[in-house]
Amino acid sequence: MAKIKVANPVVELDGDEMTRIIWKFIKDKLILPYIDVDIKYFDLGVEHRDATNDQVTVDAVNAIKEHGVGIKCATITPDEARVTEFNLKQMWKSPNGTIRNILDGTVFREPIVINNIPRLVTNWDAPIIVGRHAFGDQYRATDFVTKGKGKLTIKFEGEDGQVIEHEVYNFKGDGVALAMYNTDESIRGFARSCFNMALSKKWPLYLSTKNTILKKYDGRFKDIFEEVYQNEFKANFDAAGITYEHRLIDDMVASALKWNGNFVWACKNYDGDVQSDTVAQGFGSLGLMTSVLITPDGKTMEAEAAHGTVTRHYREYQKGRPTSTNPIASIFAWTRGLAFRGKLDGNQELINFCEALEAVCIETVESGKMTKDLAVCVHGNNVSHGDHYLYTEEFLDALDANLQTKLGK
Repeated sequence: MAKIKVANPVVELDGDEMTRIIWKFIKDKLILPYIDVDIKYFDLGVEHRDATNDQVTVDAVNAIKEHGVGIKCATITPDEARVTEFNLKQMWKSPNGTIRNILDGTVFREPIVINNIPRLVTNWDAPIIVGRHAFGDQYRATDFVTKGKGKLTIKFEGEDGQVIEHEVYNFKGDGVALAMYNTDESIRGFARSCFNMALSKKWPLYLSTKNTILKKYDGRFKDIFEEVYQNEFKANFDAAGITYEHRLIDDMVASALKWNGNFVWACKNYDGDVQSDTVAQGFGSLGLMTSVLITPDGKTMEAEAAHGTVTRHYREYQKGRPTSTNPIASIFAWTRGLAFRGKLDGNQELINFCEALEAVCIETVESGKMTKDLAVCVHGNNVSHGDHYLYTEEFLDALDANLQTKLGK
């Protein structure tokens, strides 16, 4: 079988620990034998980020902006222990945070539904996509501890001399305070990303806020979404037979638990952080979750696995012991990124390959061949190698054999 030719490059962002090991297996075994693609490689391993004073992360994001597609391995965000372990110059920021801030996109997380993996929410038989507004709010807030009695105020001084000042609270004793913000421009971009995602999936879109309490702040999200919907997307939504609706988050959480899936849920930053993890666990495993960052204009995308670097397995690997690490979310980072490249380039053959590889991952697990984390979901903690689960490389070999069969090699 001739390799599928890809006209334009993709940007690869390498990562850390066990996911880095698996990443190379996936690339060498399941991608490069089938795809002829120019890969712009950036090493985002924590040692190289440190050596370049994190400039490599910025360079990688700029390459994603240039070429339109980034495919990222899981990376370490260092804490104090990691600074000591790797003798780092400083506690570098999260690479994902840097990527989000520069691309200013929306993070969409979607579970990979596999029929024989039990779900905590048993009626969820189709995916739920959580769109998280990855800007502002608590993540860019100013918070501080107050001591003793005193008055807390908040003040905005406009360039035109306009002053808005509010008394927030009169403290009778020690306490805490927080001020946070967002911008119309970022909320509008978030809205467009979510409407575009819903259109691409042909699923309804729901925005959840607490606008009954935060009438101005969350009300702004509600108003901007409605304005963008009416002016830019309603006709396309009507043509696709899908709907958009704002819901109070209390109502939305209750509805999401009752429904079966096939909808896009637009969440503010903190809500998206929490609800995407709830959705992941509800579907059975954080190892079965895709994560893509899409810009408001829909022309740039970065795909990654939603989990960490699997340090515990890496320690076993370093001792020369076999591991059973789930590679599926990392494989889907490659397939989602390459499929987006196919969409941008009009390369249906590449899209078909990505869909075939995703189907093979699901079908292989449904046939009973899986890694230990999934076997534990199915059989409980008392599982044994060979009977219930495969080691990492054995599972990748099974995927490769099934992929060759599916592609008719």
